[in-house]
This record gives sequence, structure tokens and C-alpha cells, in this order.
Amino acid sequence: MRIKPLSSRPFTLLTLGFLLGWQLSSTQAQAAPKGFLETIHRHAMLASTSPGNGDLNPYAIYVVPQDMGSLKKDEVLVTNFNNVNNLQGTGTTIVAYSPVTKSVRLFASAPAHLAACPGGIGFTTALTVLKSGWVIVGSTPSKDGTTGTKGDGCLLVFDANGTFTTAWKGPLITGPWGNIASVDNGDKAVLFISMAAAGLPSPYVSDPVTHYPPILHNATVVRFNLDIPAGKPPVIAQQTVIASGFAGRADRDNFLFGPTGLALDTDGTLYVTDGYDEEVTAIDNALTRTEPVTRQNDAVGRIITKGKLLNWPLAMIWVPGHHLLVANGRNGQVVEIDPVAKKQLYAQWVDNDQAQQPPGNGDLFGLAMTPDNKGFYYVEDDMNTLNVSLP
Repeated sequence: MRIKPLSSRPFTLLTLGFLLGWQLSSTQAQAAPKGFLETIHRHAMLASTSPGNGDLNPYAIYVVPQDMGSLKKDEVLVTNFNNVNNLQGTGTTIVAYSPVTKSVRLFASAPAHLAACPGGIGFTTALTVLKSGWVIVGSTPSKDGTTGTKGDGCLLVFDANGTFTTAWKGPLITGPWGNIASVDNGDKAVLFISMAAAGLPSPYVSDPVTHYPPILHNATVVRFNLDIPAGKPPVIAQQTVIASGFAGRADRDNFLFGPTGLALDTDGTLYVTDGYDEEVTAIDNALTRTEPVTRQNDAVGRIITKGKLLNWPLAMIWVPGHHLLVANGRNGQVVEIDPVAKKQLYAQWVDNDQAQQPPGNGDLFGLAMTPDNKGFYYVEDDMNTLNVSLP
């Protein structure tokens, strides 16, 4: 547990220039930032995300939009992927951080073995809160912490008091993995969720040529159209695979590689991070398409950007300027992308922990904007903490 050091603020240069007699024009002094990350200078730990049962490895982050049930507006929900023995795919808890009390409480938990969820429970980055108060979370479970014993998992529905209500399973639900992009109209909603675990073998199974676990190009993004009757849990009215062929690969340390970050634009374009291929792609007409985009020329959809600052891109969110912010899995950096210009703008270290090589390797996962839209929340897996980056 630690508070990360504060970076220098922009006015430090102005102060130094004044002391040395430099002359800076008002235009120079007040120039607008070219990107969101230029405005971010402080990184601080807020609280431990490990609840009373000892669950570890925080993944998803979601900010509660309004008071509902036991949830309060602006509370931050965080899922845990590991249990107290640090086995991946066995975490069963969602905790809630209060920015008012600066404390964390258990919001919801599920039994480790749930008949409605094939393979058990292991809460992932798939998490959302509907306007109607229902909390939906994805489970990609394992019995021994590896994909060798994984189950297909399910999507679980909790009410706003954290009470388990129902679970969804089926042939298209094969390891709900990435953060949920959505359109929520109250009585109806559309969710986009990546499925990353279909057919993955144990990480100890090696390709005879590469000597690494084999790469399967069958990870998908599924669109769920929900009906939400008044006072009743949501039901799936339709489910459609809108993209298929993303890279999936088992991994001993990271459980699996697969599509993780999902961000829906106002024009219906869905942006997806393909972690293993280190790229961000775009799926056009995501809200209306009836046939999936398939893998062509080593990509699913239009390539927006690839490689460079991206280093196993994971969760992805919108930030001011209509830019995308992506968390790297292999180092402690977040990367800002202009999707229209198809350019990577900046990378900033939010976790420079030297215990990992490169610093912050394997520590980042979920992202969420702060309610004022000026900063963002993130988790550090190695410390089991919720953190914040601010101006």
C-alpha cells in the first residue's frame, strides 16, 4: 500500500521562468493541452480492493451512475478475479469504494460453485450497472487457476442491493472477458461483451513449432439486446455475434490473452483492443449488423492503430477530446489514442513499480473515468488496490 509520488505541475515551468527573467507569452502560458494525458499529473492509491474473504486480483471498475438500492452515486465497483489462494478464475466478490467515506465494503458475492454458471465463478472485467438498478458481471472460471480447468462461465445478474438474481449461459457465452460497452434506455439495453476462452487448452500445452501455447483465432464479441420489465430482472431478447476471429491464447501468468477493451462510439462504431495482436480495431455498425466481421489480413475489423506504445492493450475507455485511453498489460502505462486520426498520442506511467520488469508488468487492467471527467480510476493487481490519476 502506498501513495504514488506527485509529478510536477505545469505552472512549475512558469514559476521558474519568472525567477530567471524568461518572457512567456500569454498564448504559450495558456495553450490548451493536445491530449487528455497532458493534464494528468497525480497518481494516488485510494484503498485495498481485497474483501473479508481474501479475494485478490482486481479487474473491472465501474462508477455507479445514481443512487439505487444500497449503491450510492459515484461509488466505484471493483470485481476480484482470484481467491485468497491467488488462483485465477476463482474470485467471487464485487466490492464498492465510497469516495465520501474513503472506505471499501463488500457489495456482492456468489457461491464458488453455482449450477447456473458452467465451471464455477471467476469475476472478470465484464461489469456494468443498468439504469434500472441491475448489476451484470461476467464470470470466466477455473478450478486450478489455469485455462486447463476453465469453464465456459456465464453472466450473472445482481440487484442493486447485491442479491444474486439469475445467470445467463449458452453456446455464445464462452468466457465473458472484456469490459462491457452499452446503450441503456431504461426498459431496453444493448450490451457488447467479448468472449475469449472458447477451446483454450492448458497453458502447459505447447505448439510444436513455436513452443508456446497455441493461438486460437476464435474469440468473439457478442451483442446482447435486453428487455427490462418494470420491477423485474432483465432478460435476453436476442444475442448476436458481431465480430469473430480475435486472437486467444492461454497463459500461465495472465490466464489468457484475448479481446478486452470495448468502447462504443456515438455513430455505432465499436472499438476493440486485441491484446495478443497489440492493436485496436473498429467494428462498423455494431448496433445494427446481423453478420459478424471476420478475421481478414490478421485483423478483425478496421485497424485503428497497432504496436508502438501498445503493449498488450487491455481495458479501454473514452476520455475528453473524443480520445481513447487504453491500459497496457505488459507495463504500467496507459496510452491515449485519437481514433479519428488513427494516432497514438501519449503514453504515461501510472504504475512504475520496479519489482516487475518492465515496471508495472501485469499490474493494470480495468479503467473508469472519475465523475467529473477530469481523471480516471485504475487498479494495481500486484497491490490489490484501487488507484486514481488526477490533474
